[in-house]
Amino acid sequence: MILKAYAKINWSLDITGQREDGYHFMDMLMQPVSLADEIALTPAPSLEITTSGWPRSRADQSNLAFRAALALKNASGTSLGARIHVHKHIPIGAGMGGGSSDAAAVLTGLNTLWKTGLSRDELEKIGLSIGADVPFLIRGGLARTRGIGEDMEDHECRYNYWLIIIQPCPGLSTGQVFSLFHETAPADRPDTDQALHALETGDLNLLCSSIGNVLQPVSERLRPEIAEACALLKAEGAPAARMTGSGSAVFGVFRSPSAAEKAFQRISPRYRSVFLCHTQHDSVRIMEE
Repeated sequence: MILKAYAKINWSLDITGQREDGYHFMDMLMQPVSLADEIALTPAPSLEITTSGWPRSRADQSNLAFRAALALKNASGTSLGARIHVHKHIPIGAGMGGGSSDAAAVLTGLNTLWKTGLSRDELEKIGLSIGADVPFLIRGGLARTRGIGEDMEDHECRYNYWLIIIQPCPGLSTGQVFSLFHETAPADRPDTDQALHALETGDLNLLCSSIGNVLQPVSERLRPEIAEACALLKAEGAPAARMTGSGSAVFGVFRSPSAAEKAFQRISPRYRSVFLCHTQHDSVRIMEE
């Protein structure tokens, strides 16, 4: 079985509180984009994983794709195994859910391959034990996600937006970013209600004025390249540019495919990790069975 495991962006990211165990309560708008890893699943006597592509991910039991397979095996009680191969395209440490998208694809694919018959809700519960973004990346679409990733509202988005995504610097420690967030008053706070309305109605001007990420100022202090990449995207015609997740990738949204293509031609020689893509509904897609 061959699957596409799509990345995501955060149109908005807000922090609304913190639990006693340290986990943060989030309020986010997330949507898949057309940049994807490729996952191959083959029946095997036991579980094993290999990786290829760039950036290279670890081919061991710490890989989220392997952890997802093991969690599904334990939850379903199956004795079956699988050989998992992950070919990477999504940057690592970018805030784009790369490892989580691989885990979501493995849960989705092995549920079919092993005929375990689990519902989407059951897969999402397993996914949450692996990572906060995994449930959304099983579900896809446009979702407002609250809590620690388990409280999702589905919303309709009839419009695709063209993006240029840049990872201008190495990845950041999510723990460090969240720790520094508490040292200063939140900035770049989104108007999530307005951003959601803009996405549902196709109002690009309202969207660009409403999106935000409260972690971006913190990440920019650690990696000034993030602010520089956002400034470049705006200079090349993006009406808005924001960081996704806790970084280090940023995206610029463009008014048309042609505007994005022209800007991409000018920007791409400057960075190794730069991608022209668009938003979409699917977060996992089975390409071949």
